Amino acid sequence: MTLGSQIAWDDTVLPFQLDRSDVRGRVARLDGVLEKVLSQHDYPPAIEALVAEMALLTALIGQTIKLRWKLSLQVRGDGPARLIATDYYGPSKEGEPAQIRAYASYDADRLDPTGDAFPQIGKGYFAILIDQGDGMTPYQGITPIAGGSLRTCAETYFAQSEQLPTRFALSFGRSTLAGEAERWRAGGVMLQTMPKASPFAKGEGGSGEGGLMLPEDILDGDDEENWNRANILLDTVDDIELIGPQVQPTDLLVRLFHEETPRVFDPQPVQFGCTCSSERVRQSLSIYSKKDIAYMTTEDGIVTADCQFCGAHYEFEPETLGFQATKEP
Repeated sequence: MTLGSQIAWDDTVLPFQLDRSDVRGRVARLDGVLEKVLSQHDYPPAIEALVAEMALLTALIGQTIKLRWKLSLQVRGDGPARLIATDYYGPSKEGEPAQIRAYASYDADRLDPTGDAFPQIGKGYFAILIDQGDGMTPYQGITPIAGGSLRTCAETYFAQSEQLPTRFALSFGRSTLAGEAERWRAGGVMLQTMPKASPFAKGEGGSGEGGLMLPEDILDGDDEENWNRANILLDTVDDIELIGPQVQPTDLLVRLFHEETPRVFDPQPVQFGCTCSSERVRQSLSIYSKKDIAYMTTEDGIVTADCQFCGAHYEFEPETLGFQATKEP
């Protein structure tokens, strides 16, 4: 394995299909993307872990959306980890990288910074939102927080809201390559049954937490056997194989699923990206009156705004803001 082949698979998502099992999936490797996302903030370790897991899930799920669409994942809870939010922007042209950004909101006074991360979300919901652009109604799907990780929340969402059995194997953390500084790396595999025209559901409700659906509540017969076989094979994966960089995604698929006839498609590069701008901030403030803008104005006579995703700082003259603006920008 050469350094060049290592770098080639960093910050990519590789789609694949297991022809024998009728299962599709993705392999994701995040390196620079995750490092850039987390370097924007000084998060405590528990929050870093949640953001890293959420960013990896976003890369795996986002690859399925079409060009120019935006996919957002959100987890909101009543615990000290109040919000984890990520966005995936589909590429504007074939061959261009997709963009990912992420941030977290938390209560530092209640947070156990080095404790287990997921329980600190508390009770709440996991949501997926898809924005298809101007003139289209955004899609939103929500399921309750369930299981012991963000991964299981996402699996529950797909079983409950989409009737699509889905499985994630994820690994993430700080790692050090020879001669390099410590940095974040993440990798994962997503498996998902091919969509059916009329998914099969057994009985009323599901067998999961709170009556939520699980894959075994949806599949039957050959579909269930194929799904179970693919999952047993995925159970043999090691963390170091997921994160890389010594094991290429193509080699990993052959190692895990060679009997399932894996077939790969074109990889999708991803990078950190934020769409904030002064014009977008102006648009968001256009609904406020002159009185509201005055309340936002600092002692220095300006209105300020900071992007929660990338940390960009904006300053405006108050007279140029709101629907009662008296001065052009």
